[in-house]
This record gives sequence, C-alpha cells and structure tokens, in this order.
Amino acid sequence: MNKELIDLDRVGMTYEAASGPVEALADISLKVGRGEFVSLVGPSGCGKSTLLRIVAGLRPATCGTVQVNGRKVMRPIPDIGMVFQAPILLKWRSILDNVLLPAELAGKDPRAFRKRAQELIEMTGLGGFAEKLPRELSGGMQQRAALCRALLLDPPLLLMDEPFGALDAMTRDDMALELLRIWGETGSAQVPRKTVLFVTHSIAEAVFLSDRVVVMTARPGRIAADMPIDLPRPRTVEARAAEAFGRLSLEIFRTLTGRTVGGVTSS
Repeated sequence: MNKELIDLDRVGMTYEAASGPVEALADISLKVGRGEFVSLVGPSGCGKSTLLRIVAGLRPATCGTVQVNGRKVMRPIPDIGMVFQAPILLKWRSILDNVLLPAELAGKDPRAFRKRAQELIEMTGLGGFAEKLPRELSGGMQQRAALCRALLLDPPLLLMDEPFGALDAMTRDDMALELLRIWGETGSAQVPRKTVLFVTHSIAEAVFLSDRVVVMTARPGRIAADMPIDLPRPRTVEARAAEAFGRLSLEIFRTLTGRTVGGVTSS
C-alpha cells in the first residue's frame, strides 16, 4: 500500500473567462501521506479551493496528474468527505436526515446508517437536536452537522474548504478542537487517522491543526513553501502561547507577504 494517499505531479489549471484564459494553478506537486493533516494557506484567488475540487475529481486539471489512493483521478471519487464554508444543509430535512443524505446519494439504504449517524450526532455535541431543522440550530451547530454528514460513510479522506470561516472567533476555536478530537490525534492501529486536506485563510488555525502547512503564492497558485509543524500532540489551547507556535506563524506570514521585521517588505 502506498504511504501517500494524495499525489499531485505538476498539476496546472487554466479556465476560460469572458476576458480570455485565466491560469489558476501552475506546477503544483504535492504528496499527502495517509493520516496526515495538511493545510493550504494563500492569498484569495490563488486556487486553493480549485485544488481541492481537482483532488475530489470535481474539476479536471488542465495538465499534470492527480492520484488518490494510488489511482489516477479521472472523475468524481466516492471515498471522500467534503465540508464547505457554508453548512449547505437542506432546510426542510431534520439534522438526522441531513446527516444520512450521503447514504441516499450513494444508493445505499439510509436505515442501515441510522445508528452511525446518531453516534456522530452525539459525538459532536448535537445530542437532542437530531430531529430539529437547520434553522433551529446556531451556525456552529450547523457546521457540526455538516461534519457529521461528511463522516457518515467513514471516508479515508476529508477535504475541507474554509469550514469555519463564517463562524465567530470563539466558535471557530471550539470547532478546531472538535475537529482534532474527531480526527483522532492519538490514532491507533484499529482506528487509523483520516487524511485531511484543509483550506484556511487563518495562519493560526493552520498551525494549530496541521502536521504541515503548504503556503501558496498569488495566482497562478504555486507552492511557495511546505512547512512541517513540529508541535506536540494532542494540541491544546495552551499550545497557542508556545514560543514555537509564534515562530511558525511568523515564518508563514513572512512567506505569504514577503515582510520581515518591522513590516518592511523583503526584496
């Protein structure tokens, strides 16, 4: 079995706009190991979300090769969970029925997944809300439901596109801790960690969550740096106060902006 779950080799993406062709991504080569938590950070419009969709098989790359689990991606792949910035819950369905939706879309009997759905709902602190409608839940609770939905079929790969971007700061921090708990920082042979590719604009969030942070340039998006995050796990809120956390965050900021000490832009 390959140790890499995701393998991108010189991937590029150019799309047609009304004004002409736009190069969104250029020469992206990236490997993500099984069980790794890797975050993508970069300026708005640099192609982070496009890259997620290419990995998922939702958009074809213009050039290069994309492999997931040792297989070339030619069409949408089934063994993934996707979480977006907005929960995208069906407003007329209960939380439980929203969580069960992937089973229905996969042509499976949702009744066979009710127990797992209810366990996920309990695990994410939504016990007692399974029969509620989305409008009866807060934004953070709705995002927890979206995470449950992504986990229902137990996919080995989670693709997360700014899933906490619309939440207030405190809820966002709570969700980050919740995600690490669900991901399983301790891991085990019986319950291996899922592989996570996570898009965020928050440097602190990326450092807090990740094993590696991949920094992308402005469009066309290229990889400017691939930084290992050598902080002990499990991560706690106190980790944010560590000297190493601040050093890593500053290094990523400088790579993104080209700024050095005192806000001076490096040449």
